[in-house]
Order: sequence, then C-alpha cells, then structure tokens
Amino acid sequence: MLADAPLLAVIPAGDLDRAKRYYTDTLGLKIARESDEEVVFDSGNTQFGIYHTPYGGQASHTLASWKVADLDAEMADLRSRGVVFEEYDLPGLKTVDGVAEADGMRAAWFKDCEGNVLCVNQLVGD
Repeated sequence: MLADAPLLAVIPAGDLDRAKRYYTDTLGLKIARESDEEVVFDSGNTQFGIYHTPYGGQASHTLASWKVADLDAEMADLRSRGVVFEEYDLPGLKTVDGVAEADGMRAAWFKDCEGNVLCVNQLVGD
C-alpha cells in the first residue's frame, strides 16, 4: 500500500519562522500551506515540509536533494541569494568550487539556516 502513497519529506527546524523566511526568501520556494508547527512548500511536482523541533540541524548527512537540469546555473543563482556551498575532501568525495563529480552525477551541498545539509545535483548526460 505504501507504494501507492505519495511521500512527503520533512526537514527539522529549531526556529520555524527563520526557516520559513530562508526557504521563501533565500531559496525562492512558494508556501503551499502552513500551521503553527509546520510549513509545506511546493517544489517541482511534489511538496516537502519543515517542522518545528528542538532537534533541527543535528543531522550531518544530506536531508534533501533537488534534481536540477543545470547545476552551474542553479549554483550561481543560489550564490547570488547568499547560499554558501560546502567543500569536502573525504575518501570518495572531493569537491572543487563546491562541486563533486562521480558516477554520472554532479552535486553540491549547502546548509540551510538551521544547519541542515541540502543538495542540488545534476545527472550528467541528461
């Protein structure tokens, strides 16, 4: 039955108002609906939510990733809005100017205002 149900990803936020401003003003996303405890955004043909919790920003791994057609253009736009991309030099993952390339994919990571790790990535050859 789950295979037929839509999946709504949720991202934790210690300060919901600050996160709402970041996702609307900095990332340029549109609010689909909101309550005192959650804000849901439209993104492509799907939605995701941010919700209030004191545990926001504690995960050190990627929580969400946007598939984009042009990574360089997306990064330029996000940088113009103040987004800073992470640099990694780990076994199996090295970024150059914020971009890692491997296995037919280019990707870049950044942290939202709560410290959550987010990603934009492009499949090479698409």
